[in-house]
Amino acid sequence: MGSAKRDRSWPPADAVAPLPAPVTDNHAHLPVPGDEGGPGSQAPLSAAELVDRARAAGVTRIVTSACETTAWEPSLELARSLPGVRTALAIHPNEAVVHAGVREIGPDGLAPRVMDHHGEGLDQALSRLEATIRANRDHVVAVGESGLDFFRTGPAGAAVQRESFRAHIALAKELDLPLQIHDRDAHGACLEVLLADGAPQRTVFHCFSGGVELARACAEHGWYASIAGPITYPANEDLRSAVRQIPESLLLVETDAPYLPPTPWRGRPNGSYLMGATVRFLAEARGRDLRDFCLGLQARTESVYGTW
Repeated sequence: MGSAKRDRSWPPADAVAPLPAPVTDNHAHLPVPGDEGGPGSQAPLSAAELVDRARAAGVTRIVTSACETTAWEPSLELARSLPGVRTALAIHPNEAVVHAGVREIGPDGLAPRVMDHHGEGLDQALSRLEATIRANRDHVVAVGESGLDFFRTGPAGAAVQRESFRAHIALAKELDLPLQIHDRDAHGACLEVLLADGAPQRTVFHCFSGGVELARACAEHGWYASIAGPITYPANEDLRSAVRQIPESLLLVETDAPYLPPTPWRGRPNGSYLMGATVRFLAEARGRDLRDFCLGLQARTESVYGTW
């Protein structure tokens, strides 16, 4: 007998009970033109629909990350037109590799996806990133996501990623913006670069996946850990153990939508309207009153990204 077909549909709009106080999803990817083929694309919801669902669930503000050059302007347009939405702009580490002309296969065994926009060299793209952020400071609240991803690249790509990461660190410090870090299979290397170059005052490990060593480094240096749906997966006890090392004063919460939904919707598209499940999980794990936890979470998020 064949296995049952997995449900890939969007969870219902009321899948999570509304939170008792407003919170912010500090890292999501609202849909923009060109996103076809990702989670939820078979029956797409618009960015406006997702924002409405989130607001009804108590997630009243969203930072949407645009880390491909083609997504910058469409994401800025969402921030201009949708209530509660702001952007983070960057060049993703895997994008940086392709912009630099590197075409190696990494540990994941996949060849890099090369698109027309990758014809722009990395230095030029980085210069345009700075100009775009400077011209849109009312709508850009962070530099991100940038960092290191050693799962998707080999030695030549890793060297490119490191230099791109350093350029993003410098840009965040120069513009006094928080930095959202993508860290995949590169915990030690990320830590090394941050300590060598000096981290921005507001540094956030997006979708924190590190172990106890990185958690302790965050606690020591005052770096924020942004927690996403995987904290709720039953097999992720190592992640939960690491997060217990991080003081609540450094905890943020995100979705990384449309990826990584919390239990019980794993494998289905994720949206900011599901973030309450992760917030509740963390509050319960720390023995905290849910409303108090939400109020503290919102205050911390505002201290990193400001208010709007």
